[in-house]
Amino acid sequence: MTKVRGTFWGVGVGPGAPDLLTLRAARAIASADLLIYIQNPRGFSLGRHIAREALALPERNPNQAELPIVLNMSKDRTLINEQYDQAADTISQHLSQNLTAVFLCEGDPLFFGSFIYLQNRLQKKHRCRVVPGITSINAASAETGIPLTLIDESLAVLSSRSSDNEIEQALQQFHSLALLKAGPHLPRLLELLEKKGRLADGVYLERIGHDDQHIEYDLTKLQGHIGPYFSLLLVTRQERPLR
Repeated sequence: MTKVRGTFWGVGVGPGAPDLLTLRAARAIASADLLIYIQNPRGFSLGRHIAREALALPERNPNQAELPIVLNMSKDRTLINEQYDQAADTISQHLSQNLTAVFLCEGDPLFFGSFIYLQNRLQKKHRCRVVPGITSINAASAETGIPLTLIDESLAVLSSRSSDNEIEQALQQFHSLALLKAGPHLPRLLELLEKKGRLADGVYLERIGHDDQHIEYDLTKLQGHIGPYFSLLLVTRQERPLR
């Protein structure tokens, strides 16, 4: 199939701090004909908020239009798929006019990113490209100074929705483990770490890169705590081949 002119870009804006955008990301955002982002029903877009400095650049396209995609996040994939279908149709109309469309994605577009669902709907007809962004895992490693891997070590990345058995196997098989979206599942995750004798190996991080970020090294202080969606647990073994 011949692809219609116009390019759909997934641009990673990083974990939260506006100065963690790459130069390529800032330039893509400023030059876009159409700026697309997820917005909650209250009218707030985290992706746009993170990209605020790029949107304030003097070279920003003066004719840039914006397309907020209002998503009612729920476990009902039928409703969410309908919202993505509608957004993809609108984006396709713009791309068919040979315009450049940029979708702002927290973290990296292809790492648990909402961009993936739009790319899947558009890539058969339109060119889709990606500007990678810093993930929450890399930001957590940087903030804590904890290496993710070295020499022959391995790293596992799991959603905190994973089963107890999957998490326990990862703790046993991998040297480092990142559990994403940990906050809502924190009591269960802490219980699993305690059961495996790994409570002292974990660090909990909330909203990394934002002004209100929180890091807790003593997981015993988090008993009964329920955290936000944008959070993670980083678990690394204390004995590591540093020499």
